[in-house]
Amino acid sequence: IFNIMFLALIQLSFSELHIFVLLLFLLIGLGALIYGGNILTSGASSISVNMSIDPMIVGLTIVSIATSMPEMATSMVAAKDNPEIAIGNILGSNIANIGLILGLTAFIAPLKIMRRIVEREVPFLIAVSTLFFLCALGGRFSRLEGMLLIFLTIFYLIYIVKTAKMYTKLESDLILEDKINLLKVRSTKFAILLISAGAALLALGADVLVGASVEIALRMGASELLAGLTIVALGTSLPELAASIAAVRAGCGDMCTGNIIGSCLFNILLIGGG
Repeated sequence: IFNIMFLALIQLSFSELHIFVLLLFLLIGLGALIYGGNILTSGASSISVNMSIDPMIVGLTIVSIATSMPEMATSMVAAKDNPEIAIGNILGSNIANIGLILGLTAFIAPLKIMRRIVEREVPFLIAVSTLFFLCALGGRFSRLEGMLLIFLTIFYLIYIVKTAKMYTKLESDLILEDKINLLKVRSTKFAILLISAGAALLALGADVLVGASVEIALRMGASELLAGLTIVALGTSLPELAASIAAVRAGCGDMCTGNIIGSCLFNILLIGGG
């Protein structure tokens, strides 16, 4: 079903649609993002409980990669003809992640930040952002620099897995103890299905929302570059917003924090490198 919907969207020309139809697509895209974020977080939370994995680790990996797929698709498409939009999308999404999403979710419910994320993940994000800045000083990104960023992505994933193994089962149980009563825990197989369906809905919703938003902006007289650097960046950050709000509502504030930091890292390393 999702494949058919994606194919239909690929063939859909937003420029030929009436303004009211575009507004309808905005609402459909927003609804898909919200629902997709809810079921993706439900699946990821269930996996963290079933396998006694720290929810922050799940947020830094599974949820972060899934919610970064809209940025990946948008930047890959834009990179060929409009590399400025691709770079602007990466940077704009990170600014939205830290400013808008972190601020909004913290306003909804205070976020608990574990000591190790301040000592390890945040410095790594600062170092990666600095590296991205230094690479951009030359006015272009070479294939060698892209390979370096992808290599760092692999290094980061290995680092996260090894970090997770450092914690004993007792520590993981203590971390998850206050979550079990707040979550409707699913089986691992069904949780994986939820994550897949949630990621597909997030990508679908972002595609519809961004396409309709950009077309509306262009009809209002905004330039394509301006629309891409603002609406596209904000639109592709909505999956992170939806997933983060869903995580906070489920009582998984640490997963929300991990999702935001992980998404920023994957935006620079995986998407920028790719």
